[in-house]
Amino acid sequence: MRIAIFSDNFYPELSGISDSIVSLAEGLAERGHKIIFFVPKYSKKNYKLSGIQKFSEPNLSPNIQISRFSSLPFPGSGTKQARIVIPGFWRWLKVKKFKPDIIHSNHFFGVGLEALIAAKILHISFVGTNHTAITEFVHYSPIKLKNLESWSEYYVNWYYNKCAFVSAPSQSLLSEMEKNGLRASHGVISNPIDDKNFLEFSLAEKSKLKESFGLSNHTIVYAGRFAEEKHIDILVRGLKQIKSKVPDAILALAGHGNVLDKIKTMAREIGVGESVKFLGTIDKPTMAKIYNASEIFTIASTSEVQSMTILQAMACGLAAVGANSRGIADCITDNGLLFEPNNYMDFAEKVITIFEDQNLRQKLSQNALAIAAKFSSAKIAEEWEKIYTKLINKN
Repeated sequence: MRIAIFSDNFYPELSGISDSIVSLAEGLAERGHKIIFFVPKYSKKNYKLSGIQKFSEPNLSPNIQISRFSSLPFPGSGTKQARIVIPGFWRWLKVKKFKPDIIHSNHFFGVGLEALIAAKILHISFVGTNHTAITEFVHYSPIKLKNLESWSEYYVNWYYNKCAFVSAPSQSLLSEMEKNGLRASHGVISNPIDDKNFLEFSLAEKSKLKESFGLSNHTIVYAGRFAEEKHIDILVRGLKQIKSKVPDAILALAGHGNVLDKIKTMAREIGVGESVKFLGTIDKPTMAKIYNASEIFTIASTSEVQSMTILQAMACGLAAVGANSRGIADCITDNGLLFEPNNYMDFAEKVITIFEDQNLRQKLSQNALAIAAKFSSAKIAEEWEKIYTKLINKN
Protein backbone atom coordinates (compact mmCIF):
# COMPACT_ATOMS: atom_id res chain seq x y z
CA MET A 1 0.00 0.00 0.00
CA ARG A 2 0.96 3.67 -0.34
CA ILE A 3 1.04 5.59 2.95
CA ALA A 4 1.35 9.37 3.41
CA ILE A 5 2.64 10.33 6.87
CA PHE A 6 2.28 13.96 8.01
CA SER A 7 4.15 15.51 10.95
CA ASP A 8 5.10 18.97 12.27
CA ASN A 9 8.23 17.44 13.82
CA PHE A 10 10.90 15.78 11.72
CA TYR A 11 14.60 15.49 11.05
CA PRO A 12 16.77 17.38 11.92
CA GLU A 13 14.72 18.54 14.93
CA LEU A 14 15.50 16.78 18.21
CA SER A 15 12.20 14.96 18.69
CA GLY A 16 10.90 11.65 19.98
CA ILE A 17 8.03 12.03 17.51
CA SER A 18 10.46 12.20 14.61
CA ASP A 19 12.32 9.13 15.88
CA SER A 20 9.10 7.15 16.28
CA ILE A 21 7.58 7.90 12.87
CA VAL A 22 10.86 7.19 11.07
CA SER A 23 11.11 3.81 12.84
CA LEU A 24 7.49 3.07 11.89
CA ALA A 25 8.14 4.00 8.26
CA GLU A 26 11.23 1.79 8.14
CA GLY A 27 9.20 -1.11 9.55
CA LEU A 28 6.46 -0.57 6.96
CA ALA A 29 9.01 -0.20 4.15
CA GLU A 30 10.54 -3.57 5.07
CA ARG A 31 7.08 -5.06 4.59
CA GLY A 32 7.04 -3.74 1.02
CA HIS A 33 4.92 -0.60 1.47
CA LYS A 34 5.65 2.81 -0.09
CA ILE A 35 5.80 5.77 2.29
CA ILE A 36 6.05 9.52 1.82
CA PHE A 37 6.64 12.02 4.64
CA PHE A 38 5.08 15.48 4.40
CA VAL A 39 7.02 17.59 6.90
CA PRO A 40 8.36 21.14 7.45
CA LYS A 41 11.41 22.56 5.72
CA TYR A 42 14.13 23.46 8.26
CA SER A 43 16.78 26.19 8.16
CA LYS A 44 20.58 25.84 8.10
CA LYS A 45 20.65 26.92 11.74
CA ASN A 46 18.24 24.10 12.64
CA TYR A 47 20.60 21.57 11.06
CA LYS A 48 23.65 23.01 12.82
CA LEU A 49 21.90 22.75 16.22
CA SER A 50 21.72 19.00 15.60
CA GLY A 51 25.41 18.88 14.67
CA ILE A 52 24.69 18.64 10.93
CA GLN A 53 26.80 21.09 8.95
CA LYS A 54 24.97 20.87 5.62
CA PHE A 55 21.49 20.16 4.32
CA SER A 56 20.94 16.43 3.95
CA GLU A 57 18.04 14.07 4.29
CA PRO A 58 18.29 11.05 6.60
CA ASN A 59 19.48 7.82 5.01
CA LEU A 60 16.21 5.89 4.78
CA SER A 61 14.84 2.93 2.82
CA PRO A 62 14.42 3.40 -0.96
CA ASN A 63 10.68 2.86 -0.30
CA ILE A 64 10.54 6.12 1.68
CA GLN A 65 10.27 9.62 0.19
CA ILE A 66 10.36 13.01 1.93
CA SER A 67 8.43 16.10 0.78
CA ARG A 68 9.04 19.39 2.60
CA PHE A 69 6.59 22.27 3.15
CA SER A 70 7.80 25.87 3.54
CA SER A 71 7.73 26.87 7.20
CA LEU A 72 8.48 29.61 9.74
CA PRO A 73 10.33 29.41 13.10
CA PHE A 74 8.05 28.67 16.05
CA PRO A 75 9.10 30.84 19.03
CA GLY A 76 9.62 29.46 22.51
CA SER A 77 10.53 25.92 21.44
CA GLY A 78 12.62 23.96 23.90
CA THR A 79 14.85 22.74 21.06
CA LYS A 80 15.14 26.16 19.34
CA GLN A 81 14.35 24.20 16.15
CA ALA A 82 10.54 24.02 15.96
CA ARG A 83 8.87 25.12 12.74
CA ILE A 84 5.29 25.98 11.87
CA VAL A 85 3.66 25.46 8.48
CA ILE A 86 0.97 27.99 7.58
CA PRO A 87 -1.87 25.87 6.13
CA GLY A 88 -2.83 26.47 2.51
CA PHE A 89 -5.43 25.01 0.21
CA TRP A 90 -3.17 23.83 -2.60
CA ARG A 91 -0.70 21.36 -1.06
CA TRP A 92 -3.20 18.52 -1.49
CA LEU A 93 -2.05 18.56 -5.12
CA LYS A 94 1.40 17.35 -3.97
CA VAL A 95 -0.32 14.60 -1.99
CA LYS A 96 -2.43 13.59 -5.00
CA LYS A 97 0.71 12.95 -7.08
CA PHE A 98 1.78 10.25 -4.63
CA LYS A 99 -1.66 8.55 -4.88
CA PRO A 100 -1.79 7.41 -1.24
CA ASP A 101 -4.14 4.69 -0.05
CA ILE A 102 -4.17 6.17 3.43
CA ILE A 103 -3.16 9.39 5.20
CA HIS A 104 -1.67 9.23 8.70
CA SER A 105 -1.36 12.49 10.64
CA ASN A 106 0.90 12.78 13.67
CA HIS A 107 0.03 16.38 14.55
CA PHE A 108 -2.91 18.72 14.71
CA PHE A 109 -1.02 21.93 13.82
CA GLY A 110 -0.10 23.25 10.35
CA VAL A 111 1.06 20.05 8.68
CA GLY A 112 -1.75 18.16 10.39
CA LEU A 113 -4.29 20.54 8.87
CA GLU A 114 -2.73 19.92 5.46
CA ALA A 115 -3.32 16.20 6.06
CA LEU A 116 -6.96 16.79 6.97
CA ILE A 117 -7.54 18.98 3.90
CA ALA A 118 -5.93 16.40 1.58
CA ALA A 119 -7.92 13.52 3.08
CA LYS A 120 -11.21 15.39 2.63
CA ILE A 121 -10.57 16.58 -0.93
CA LEU A 122 -9.12 13.28 -2.15
CA HIS A 123 -11.57 11.06 -0.20
CA ILE A 124 -8.76 9.04 1.38
CA SER A 125 -8.99 7.16 4.71
CA PHE A 126 -7.62 9.40 7.47
CA VAL A 127 -6.01 8.21 10.70
CA GLY A 128 -4.35 10.23 13.44
CA THR A 129 -1.88 9.71 16.25
CA ASN A 130 -1.74 12.14 19.16
CA HIS A 131 1.73 12.37 20.70
CA THR A 132 1.02 15.58 22.67
CA ALA A 133 -0.66 16.31 25.99
CA ILE A 134 -2.05 19.68 24.92
CA THR A 135 -2.55 20.96 28.48
CA GLU A 136 1.18 20.55 29.16
CA PHE A 137 2.10 22.10 25.82
CA VAL A 138 -0.07 25.16 26.52
CA HIS A 139 1.30 25.49 30.05
CA TYR A 140 4.85 25.93 28.75
CA SER A 141 3.89 27.81 25.58
CA PRO A 142 5.18 31.40 25.15
CA ILE A 143 1.65 32.36 24.05
CA LYS A 144 -0.45 33.35 27.08
CA LEU A 145 -4.15 33.91 26.46
CA LYS A 146 -7.20 33.60 28.68
CA ASN A 147 -9.02 30.26 28.20
CA LEU A 148 -6.23 29.02 25.89
CA GLU A 149 -6.18 25.63 27.62
CA SER A 150 -9.91 24.97 27.19
CA TRP A 151 -9.85 26.23 23.58
CA SER A 152 -6.87 23.97 22.85
CA GLU A 153 -8.60 20.92 24.32
CA TYR A 154 -11.68 21.62 22.19
CA TYR A 155 -9.60 22.07 19.05
CA VAL A 156 -7.57 18.87 19.55
CA ASN A 157 -10.70 16.75 19.94
CA TRP A 158 -12.40 18.51 17.02
CA TYR A 159 -9.40 17.57 14.89
CA TYR A 160 -9.13 13.92 15.96
CA ASN A 161 -12.88 13.38 15.68
CA LYS A 162 -12.35 13.86 11.92
CA CYS A 163 -10.28 10.65 11.86
CA ALA A 164 -11.51 7.14 11.08
CA PHE A 165 -9.15 5.88 13.80
CA VAL A 166 -7.09 7.63 16.48
CA SER A 167 -4.15 6.24 18.40
CA ALA A 168 -2.03 7.46 21.30
CA PRO A 169 1.03 5.75 22.76
CA SER A 170 -0.43 5.76 26.29
CA GLN A 171 -3.83 5.14 27.87
CA SER A 172 -3.44 8.22 30.07
CA LEU A 173 -3.60 10.51 27.03
CA LEU A 174 -6.51 8.66 25.44
CA SER A 175 -8.43 8.85 28.72
CA GLU A 176 -7.85 12.60 28.82
CA MET A 177 -9.08 12.91 25.23
CA GLU A 178 -12.17 10.80 26.00
CA LYS A 179 -12.97 13.08 28.92
CA ASN A 180 -12.74 16.10 26.61
CA GLY A 181 -15.00 14.70 23.89
CA LEU A 182 -13.12 12.17 21.72
CA ARG A 183 -15.75 10.14 19.84
CA ALA A 184 -13.71 8.61 17.00
CA SER A 185 -12.69 4.97 17.14
CA HIS A 186 -9.43 4.81 19.09
CA GLY A 187 -6.85 2.62 20.80
CA VAL A 188 -3.39 2.54 22.36
CA ILE A 189 -0.53 1.76 19.97
CA SER A 190 3.01 2.16 21.22
CA ASN A 191 5.68 4.05 19.36
CA PRO A 192 8.25 1.66 17.88
CA ILE A 193 11.89 1.33 18.92
CA ASP A 194 14.71 1.64 16.42
CA ASP A 195 16.00 -1.81 17.33
CA LYS A 196 18.71 -1.74 14.68
CA ASN A 197 20.63 0.92 16.58
CA PHE A 198 19.42 0.43 20.14
CA LEU A 199 20.42 -2.96 21.53
CA GLU A 200 22.46 -4.36 24.40
CA PHE A 201 26.23 -4.75 23.89
CA SER A 202 28.55 -7.32 25.47
CA LEU A 203 30.17 -6.67 28.85
CA ALA A 204 33.58 -6.30 27.19
CA GLU A 205 32.19 -3.67 24.80
CA LYS A 206 30.51 -1.83 27.67
CA SER A 207 33.77 -1.68 29.62
CA LYS A 208 35.63 -0.19 26.64
CA LEU A 209 32.87 2.35 26.07
CA LYS A 210 32.98 3.47 29.71
CA GLU A 211 36.67 4.15 29.36
CA SER A 212 36.32 5.98 26.04
CA PHE A 213 33.51 8.25 27.30
CA GLY A 214 35.10 8.78 30.71
CA LEU A 215 32.13 7.37 32.64
CA SER A 216 32.16 5.71 36.06
CA ASN A 217 30.63 2.42 37.19
CA HIS A 218 27.69 4.43 38.56
CA THR A 219 26.53 6.48 35.58
CA ILE A 220 23.04 7.94 35.26
CA VAL A 221 22.05 9.12 31.79
CA TYR A 222 19.39 11.44 30.35
CA ALA A 223 18.82 12.17 26.66
CA GLY A 224 16.39 14.66 25.14
CA ARG A 225 15.48 18.32 24.96
CA PHE A 226 16.79 20.81 27.50
CA ALA A 227 13.40 22.42 28.08
CA GLU A 228 11.56 23.65 31.20
CA GLU A 229 9.01 20.82 31.18
CA LYS A 230 11.82 18.24 31.26
CA HIS A 231 12.82 19.39 34.79
CA ILE A 232 16.49 18.52 34.31
CA ASP A 233 17.25 20.64 37.37
CA ILE A 234 15.73 17.83 39.48
CA LEU A 235 18.36 15.43 38.15
CA VAL A 236 21.22 17.83 38.90
CA ARG A 237 19.97 18.63 42.41
CA GLY A 238 19.44 14.94 43.08
CA LEU A 239 22.98 14.11 41.97
CA LYS A 240 24.39 15.96 44.97
CA GLN A 241 22.38 13.69 47.29
CA ILE A 242 23.31 10.58 45.32
CA LYS A 243 27.03 11.37 45.61
CA SER A 244 26.76 11.42 49.41
CA LYS A 245 26.17 7.64 49.21
CA VAL A 246 27.74 6.85 45.82
CA PRO A 247 30.79 9.16 45.53
CA ASP A 248 31.75 8.23 41.95
CA ALA A 249 28.23 8.80 40.54
CA ILE A 250 28.14 10.68 37.21
CA LEU A 251 25.19 12.29 35.46
CA ALA A 252 25.54 12.21 31.66
CA LEU A 253 23.23 14.61 29.80
CA ALA A 254 22.73 14.43 26.02
CA GLY A 255 20.82 16.98 23.97
CA HIS A 256 20.35 20.72 23.57
CA GLY A 257 17.72 23.35 24.28
CA ASN A 258 16.89 26.69 25.82
CA VAL A 259 17.71 25.82 29.47
CA LEU A 260 21.14 24.30 28.77
CA ASP A 261 23.11 27.29 30.08
CA LYS A 262 20.89 27.48 33.16
CA ILE A 263 21.57 23.80 33.96
CA LYS A 264 25.32 24.23 33.49
CA THR A 265 25.33 27.18 35.90
CA MET A 266 23.28 25.26 38.47
CA ALA A 267 25.63 22.26 38.35
CA ARG A 268 28.61 24.52 39.11
CA GLU A 269 26.82 26.46 41.85
CA ILE A 270 25.73 23.42 43.85
CA GLY A 271 29.15 21.80 43.56
CA VAL A 272 28.57 18.91 41.13
CA GLY A 273 29.94 20.56 37.98
CA GLU A 274 32.74 18.02 37.58
CA SER A 275 30.30 15.10 37.91
CA VAL A 276 27.89 16.27 35.21
CA LYS A 277 28.92 15.48 31.64
CA PHE A 278 27.24 17.58 28.95
CA LEU A 279 27.46 15.43 25.83
CA GLY A 280 25.71 17.73 23.37
CA THR A 281 23.47 16.45 20.58
CA ILE A 282 24.63 13.08 19.32
CA ASP A 283 23.48 10.63 16.67
CA LYS A 284 21.62 7.39 17.35
CA PRO A 285 24.57 4.96 17.06
CA THR A 286 26.57 7.07 19.53
CA MET A 287 23.58 7.41 21.85
CA ALA A 288 23.25 3.63 21.92
CA LYS A 289 26.89 3.45 23.00
CA ILE A 290 26.27 6.00 25.78
CA TYR A 291 23.33 3.93 27.05
CA ASN A 292 25.46 0.78 27.06
CA ALA A 293 28.17 2.61 28.99
CA SER A 294 25.65 3.64 31.69
CA GLU A 295 23.74 1.90 34.49
CA ILE A 296 20.51 3.88 34.90
CA PHE A 297 18.40 5.94 32.54
CA THR A 298 16.48 8.79 34.17
CA ILE A 299 13.83 11.33 33.23
CA ALA A 300 12.05 13.92 35.40
CA SER A 301 9.64 15.25 32.75
CA THR A 302 5.98 15.79 33.63
CA SER A 303 4.78 16.18 30.02
CA GLU A 304 5.62 12.84 28.40
CA VAL A 305 2.93 10.92 26.55
CA GLN A 306 5.45 8.16 25.92
CA SER A 307 9.17 8.72 26.19
CA MET A 308 11.10 7.39 23.18
CA THR A 309 14.35 7.73 25.10
CA ILE A 310 13.06 5.41 27.85
CA LEU A 311 12.16 2.81 25.22
CA GLN A 312 15.56 3.16 23.55
CA ALA A 313 17.36 2.85 26.89
CA MET A 314 15.27 -0.22 27.75
CA ALA A 315 16.38 -1.85 24.49
CA CYS A 316 19.97 -1.37 25.69
CA GLY A 317 19.18 -3.08 29.01
CA LEU A 318 19.11 -0.04 31.31
CA ALA A 319 17.10 0.15 34.51
CA ALA A 320 15.04 3.35 34.59
CA VAL A 321 14.14 5.95 37.22
CA GLY A 322 11.42 8.40 36.20
CA ALA A 323 8.84 10.86 37.46
CA ASN A 324 5.49 9.25 38.28
CA SER A 325 3.65 11.31 35.69
CA ARG A 326 1.58 10.68 32.53
CA GLY A 327 3.17 8.30 30.03
CA ILE A 328 6.32 7.73 32.09
CA ALA A 329 4.29 5.69 34.57
CA ASP A 330 3.20 3.50 31.63
CA CYS A 331 6.81 3.06 30.44
CA ILE A 332 8.41 2.35 33.81
CA THR A 333 6.87 -0.73 35.40
CA ASP A 334 8.98 -3.81 36.10
CA ASN A 335 12.00 -2.17 34.49
CA GLY A 336 12.59 0.61 37.05
CA LEU A 337 11.37 2.80 39.86
CA LEU A 338 9.16 5.90 39.90
CA PHE A 339 9.69 9.00 42.03
CA GLU A 340 7.39 11.81 43.08
CA PRO A 341 7.40 14.52 40.38
CA ASN A 342 9.66 17.51 41.12
CA ASN A 343 11.04 15.81 44.25
CA TYR A 344 14.82 15.59 43.85
CA MET A 345 15.25 13.85 47.22
CA ASP A 346 12.90 11.04 46.17
CA PHE A 347 14.70 10.83 42.81
CA ALA A 348 18.03 10.46 44.59
CA GLU A 349 16.63 7.82 46.94
CA LYS A 350 15.40 5.67 44.04
CA VAL A 351 18.73 5.89 42.21
CA ILE A 352 20.68 5.00 45.37
CA THR A 353 18.37 2.01 45.94
CA ILE A 354 19.23 0.59 42.52
CA PHE A 355 22.95 1.32 42.83
CA GLU A 356 23.16 -0.38 46.24
CA ASP A 357 21.25 -3.51 45.19
CA GLN A 358 23.07 -5.30 42.38
CA ASN A 359 20.45 -8.07 42.19
CA LEU A 360 17.66 -5.50 41.80
CA ARG A 361 19.55 -3.68 39.06
CA GLN A 362 20.13 -6.93 37.17
CA LYS A 363 16.46 -7.88 37.47
CA LEU A 364 15.30 -4.47 36.22
CA SER A 365 17.76 -4.68 33.33
CA GLN A 366 16.47 -8.09 32.21
CA ASN A 367 12.88 -6.90 32.50
CA ALA A 368 13.74 -3.85 30.39
CA LEU A 369 15.06 -6.04 27.57
CA ALA A 370 11.95 -8.25 27.66
CA ILE A 371 9.56 -5.29 27.57
CA ALA A 372 11.49 -3.53 24.79
CA ALA A 373 11.19 -6.60 22.56
CA LYS A 374 7.43 -5.99 22.40
CA PHE A 375 7.98 -2.59 20.76
CA SER A 376 10.18 -3.52 17.79
CA SER A 377 9.57 -1.54 14.60
CA ALA A 378 8.49 -4.76 12.86
CA LYS A 379 5.78 -5.53 15.45
CA ILE A 380 4.39 -1.99 15.56
CA ALA A 381 4.43 -1.78 11.75
CA GLU A 382 2.41 -5.00 11.61
CA GLU A 383 -0.19 -3.47 13.98
CA TRP A 384 -0.56 -0.42 11.76
CA GLU A 385 -0.65 -2.51 8.60
CA LYS A 386 -3.72 -4.33 9.93
CA ILE A 387 -5.45 -1.04 10.81
CA TYR A 388 -4.61 0.55 7.45
CA THR A 389 -5.85 -2.51 5.53
CA LYS A 390 -9.13 -2.61 7.44
CA LEU A 391 -9.82 1.08 6.80
CA ILE A 392 -8.84 0.95 3.12
CA ASN A 393 -11.16 -2.03 2.52
CA LYS A 394 -13.93 -0.21 4.37
CA ASN A 395 -13.57 3.06 2.44
